[in-house]
Amino acid sequence: MTNEEWSFKTKQSLAFALKDTMARKRLSKITVSELIAICHVNRKTFYYHFHDIPDLLKWMFEQEASDVAGRFGLISDAEEAVRFIMDYVDRNKHIINGAYDAMGYEEIKRFFYTDLFSVIRRTIERGEQELKVTLDPQFKSFLAAFYAEASAGLMLEWIRHRMTQDKEMVLRNLLSVFRASIPAVLRANDCANRELKLQRQETGPQ
Repeated sequence: MTNEEWSFKTKQSLAFALKDTMARKRLSKITVSELIAICHVNRKTFYYHFHDIPDLLKWMFEQEASDVAGRFGLISDAEEAVRFIMDYVDRNKHIINGAYDAMGYEEIKRFFYTDLFSVIRRTIERGEQELKVTLDPQFKSFLAAFYAEASAGLMLEWIRHRMTQDKEMVLRNLLSVFRASIPAVLRANDCANRELKLQRQETGPQ
């Protein structure tokens, strides 16, 4: 085993220990001594890899995010993506709540936003094909950003309230907005473009 492989395995071991311990205790109550005892390593090894427990949490969360992003590559539908994220958060609420407290709003939002943007953009492109309309690329990016921002913000509110709101109701409301508004926006944009094109043809070159 190379030093790099050993280092990664040690980080993983500490991350697994933290994840398991967070299921039973608040992050603020967990100590380095507990984690190194679980992993059978010394304090020097811990501090060689991480500055402190929040630093370990951030690394663990980044690994979780990478794993989730990998699965997102198989998802092309915005509704499926939103359900996937909310199910993930529900299953790992002890990690998400700890990460929210330690890392803050913007860091967690970035985790949701990046993947949601990609999936929503693919959903919009599929809508273009189904409705036989064409969006300006800049407007398409704006639309994907708008829905990703709104979705990520709603999920963060759900997390901020410690998931006390009914998950299925939050999900149902969000998906209702997707289903009703995305096709309507695509049609409205196409209609506006047609009208603009017609006006230009009628007025002729300036």
